[in-house]
Amino acid sequence: MATKVIFSSELQKFTGEVQAQVQATNYRGVVAEIVAKYPDLAEDEILKMAVAIDGEIIHDPFLEQIQEGSEVHFLYRISGG
Repeated sequence: MATKVIFSSELQKFTGEVQAQVQATNYRGVVAEIVAKYPDLAEDEILKMAVAIDGEIIHDPFLEQIQEGSEVHFLYRISGG
């Protein structure tokens, strides 16, 4: 079973899809797969986004392992005041 990546409405403008399946088992692999699949997505833009894995926002995802069957959401960061 693959990992499901869910795209926000802003990202759907670049992907043309609501979700995608990837085989990666870590965050960096997920980013590499979706950037390769969707050339209109810039890697540096994806890396600036917040990420939620299985409903939990991960603040420093670079070394995060992702379990098979997980859901990964990329979200624009919201700054508070």
